[in-house]
Amino acid sequence: MADEHGSWKTFGERLVYDNKWVKVGLTDVEAPNGERWEYHVVHLARIAIALIVNDQDEALMLWRYRFATEQWGYELLGGMVDEGENSAGTAAREAAEESGWQPVGTPERLVTFEPLPGQVTAPVDVYLWRAAEHIGDPTDTEEAGRVEWVPLSRVNELAQRQELLGSGTLVSLLYYLNSRRT
Repeated sequence: MADEHGSWKTFGERLVYDNKWVKVGLTDVEAPNGERWEYHVVHLARIAIALIVNDQDEALMLWRYRFATEQWGYELLGGMVDEGENSAGTAAREAAEESGWQPVGTPERLVTFEPLPGQVTAPVDVYLWRAAEHIGDPTDTEEAGRVEWVPLSRVNELAQRQELLGSGTLVSLLYYLNSRRT
């Protein structure tokens, strides 16, 4: 694919900031027009998301506040994939920690996507479960919010009101709803 017309060439990258959650690099690039410069690239950790849908056609979500965007809204459950952990395992673990509901059964891998491919690497893996067992209260107090089963019939309304937070939530729900039509 690198030889395809319009592709960019890269000649290396030097990290200018590096920690567990975010890395910032300057990548030596050449654009299709032949110009060459250092381009900022932000690298975020892989995220795994659990979409849990029950028999009443509801998705398990958190109603929470995100300070960076100063927004309240719904989010699907999920988090950063730890080193040595597989994405599906992360999605299941995060769901249980954040909601007190443990996904049941083998998940279906729905989709993997990059939300901002122009300057950011941030792979997101989405898994679907059709059942969950309530195991207690959430144990991840950092993710404090209200745990709710939200009717999927409300997805478009919530999206229009900007109450579905993040591309992980929006892409996951829209992909799932669209895939049911085929």
